[in-house]
Amino acid sequence: MRSLRTPQERDADMKKIAIMTDSNSGITQSQGKELGIHVIPMPFFVNGDTYYEDISMSQKEFYEYLAQGAEVMTSQPSPETLTTQWREILEEQDEIVYIPMSSGLSSSCGTAAMLAYDEEFAGRVFVIDNQRISVTQRQSVLDAIELAKREFDGEQIKEILLREKFESSIYIMVDTLSYLKKGGRITPAAAAIGTMLRIKPVLQIQGEKLDAYAKVKTLKQAKTTMIKAVRRDLEERFFDPDGDNFYMEIAHTANEEEALLFKEELEQEFPGHEIWVDPLSLSVSCHIGPGALAFAISRRVDELIE
Repeated sequence: MRSLRTPQERDADMKKIAIMTDSNSGITQSQGKELGIHVIPMPFFVNGDTYYEDISMSQKEFYEYLAQGAEVMTSQPSPETLTTQWREILEEQDEIVYIPMSSGLSSSCGTAAMLAYDEEFAGRVFVIDNQRISVTQRQSVLDAIELAKREFDGEQIKEILLREKFESSIYIMVDTLSYLKKGGRITPAAAAIGTMLRIKPVLQIQGEKLDAYAKVKTLKQAKTTMIKAVRRDLEERFFDPDGDNFYMEIAHTANEEEALLFKEELEQEFPGHEIWVDPLSLSVSCHIGPGALAFAISRRVDELIE
């Protein structure tokens, strides 16, 4: 329990905290400005040329390229990009809380953590590897914003988010195996068999790894599988059968119509819950292609600090 202080004492002790993430979170540049945070654009390549989401390529343009059979791949921000922005931010702010995508899925997190050890940034830049990506990463960013408003400093925010880093789940159905094959996630032979059998794999992310969860043949089966998986997690992992203490989100890749239909189903399955719907970032879409549909849950920030 915090001791009561006068407003003057609180203002003197409060640190100015900047929240920062990368575009893998699905937070766009315009949304970042609305939230008052900084979003590092993750570079990706289309036919060998470098692009940045919301800066040099839109979602619509990206999927048009995919429809034409374009070759896509991802990269990471240069160390100079990060350190230059950190220096600019620290001219006006006391500390930076940086939430990149999981180190288990990208080396960009490890690079940032290493840079933060430099004497120039030590104790002022807090890199949080809480094993999140996409909508759960986005939720961590929103949680960090809320914690900063509640006067937690960078070190405390990092401790809280790391303490509960496994309090989330993502289940995602991919419509095609070809992009996973290109990224080396599955073998060409497995991709060929899956395509021939019209298999729609459901993958899971719990912590740092992307793992296979189930194989289904129809979208309806995929939705049912994801709902059952989330219910099992709520009951057996989180001991919260109704999900009262969890945020629920749907994400998709160029699949908004199905995402909105899925939202209606989930509102019936979990009455009283607000279900958010967002597109996945293009840097994530490079690995799974169009037509994907995901269901994610993450523990509410109030639960993180009790």
